[in-house]
Amino acid sequence: MIESTYRWKDGFPKIGIRPTIDGRRRGVRESLEVQTMNLAKAVARLLSEQLRYPNGEPVECVIADTCIGGVAEAAAAAKKFNTAEVGLTITVTPCWCYGTETMDTDPSLPKAVWGFNGTGRPGAVYLAAVLSAHAQKGLPAFGIYGEDVQDEGDDRIPADVQEKLLRFARSGLAVACMKDQAYLSMGSVSMGIAGSIVNDQFFQEFLGMRNEYIDMSEFTRRMEEGIYDPEEYEKAFAWVKENCKEGSDNNPEHLQTSRERKDWEWEMVVKMTLITRDLMIGNPRLAELGYGEEAQGHHAIVSGFHGQRQWTDHAPNGDFMETILNSSFDWNGKRSPYMVATENDSLNGIGMLFGYLLTNTAQIFADVRTYWSSDSVERVTGHKLEGRAANGILHLINSGSATLDGTGEQMKDGKPAMKPFWEISDEEVENMLKATQWRPASVEYFRGGGFSTDYLTRGEMPMTMARLNLVKGLGPVLQIAEGYSVELPELVHETLDNRTDPTWPTTWFVPNLTDNGAFTSVYDVMDNWGANHGVISYGHIGADLITLASILRIPVSMHNVPKEKVFRPRAWGLFGTEQAENADFRACANFGPLYK
Repeated sequence: MIESTYRWKDGFPKIGIRPTIDGRRRGVRESLEVQTMNLAKAVARLLSEQLRYPNGEPVECVIADTCIGGVAEAAAAAKKFNTAEVGLTITVTPCWCYGTETMDTDPSLPKAVWGFNGTGRPGAVYLAAVLSAHAQKGLPAFGIYGEDVQDEGDDRIPADVQEKLLRFARSGLAVACMKDQAYLSMGSVSMGIAGSIVNDQFFQEFLGMRNEYIDMSEFTRRMEEGIYDPEEYEKAFAWVKENCKEGSDNNPEHLQTSRERKDWEWEMVVKMTLITRDLMIGNPRLAELGYGEEAQGHHAIVSGFHGQRQWTDHAPNGDFMETILNSSFDWNGKRSPYMVATENDSLNGIGMLFGYLLTNTAQIFADVRTYWSSDSVERVTGHKLEGRAANGILHLINSGSATLDGTGEQMKDGKPAMKPFWEISDEEVENMLKATQWRPASVEYFRGGGFSTDYLTRGEMPMTMARLNLVKGLGPVLQIAEGYSVELPELVHETLDNRTDPTWPTTWFVPNLTDNGAFTSVYDVMDNWGANHGVISYGHIGADLITLASILRIPVSMHNVPKEKVFRPRAWGLFGTEQAENADFRACANFGPLYK
């Protein structure tokens, strides 16, 4: 019930389609009605067929009741969209229209305009005029203009136009899904990590989100008072005993705990998992048990767990809890992953949320731990790196809480992958569990014990690493590095892994190099990374992240996305076209946060 009928009970934002038209009657408008509305229907059909919400259902589009030829029809469409909970709009037209009379003027809605490239009617002229109006009024919009001329009356959507429509829609939906949701801070600042200093102004003004807070003593209270579903706990604990294999204890013998203590820790971490989920989204079962307030949850689409050290010095760590919630399945079966940031790093939590909403897939949270040059690897192991790894590798590893999807045990076209939960097979779930050991936590780090997630990510997966940073006086900036996971010979991996902590999950990552700036070498990527953490998404999603960031007015400080895939509002070009990165910073500063 939690996943299927309760978690997404509020529904999702819809995409508003605005067919605009030349308002002149007595022949002009009448000749364009059918074509214009057919373009709108074609766009709606494309988006609903290609895009899915986090629960797997097709994205819904709402088309204006009539073509929009003037301000009265624009207002009627806006009223309909508001009632239908539209979160972004796409304006389509094959012809000239009256720009300021037909444009979407809602300042908080992401917006795009497709101006049909045809010679019969000047759709491209309207596109240029209305984008100029958007820039002049401070309402940036994305311009979509097909490269090839189409015949009049053609309602097909060219491939290049489809790519931009889908990129904008994915990014705009991500923005709309975040709005009015919450980040739940479970605890406070972990070990002086600045990312876990939750900046409510950033969440409010840039993301349209609110912040919720609890003290970690709430976990103790709920455990001691039994504020969780006891029946689900028994089900979860039985599933864990059957499916989660405990690995060897890597602690020195004098620090190893008893079997009795380990069994108690398993009970604790399963309860922590249930409680965290209930804190985030609520649980109607708690109301049945007499806990009406707790049943409400905190309306949190993402959360972070403080853990170290105030919790982990005396209680089991959050690695199991974070791993299972961040994965695409649990004892109730396959379901949407929850976004839970380690060490309450709220900025990495938002990076996880970005990647998740763009892809509907689980996200890997990791330390960007070590750059290994080819020479260093050869010195330590005697092995010379080859192939993708020839120029060095990045060791992505953290204290045991990376999604099980990150094992790479899902398959797509015969290759390792990470997929939306509705595409994952039962066999793939079984393989992910088999590829994972739950190692007793390193007691020198975690005095309260617990279990760390131990696996090795399979190689040759396209991946995108990202990090959101806050800079005083500048605000948020985003970093993006597309690349691939790589596999090392077993002995080489073990030698390098043992120099850190072999009980933690490892992803060996190589960014794509461009011979420019921060991507001149693998070392330069590491040397320019803005924090100790990063988010790793399956696939090369850098272009979508750039589009998403521009909607939110967050500049991108480094990326290796091919130039032809970068898609930002048309007004960004008015800040300069030769140095797009600099123009991005100026445009974001000029227009300011989306919700300010």
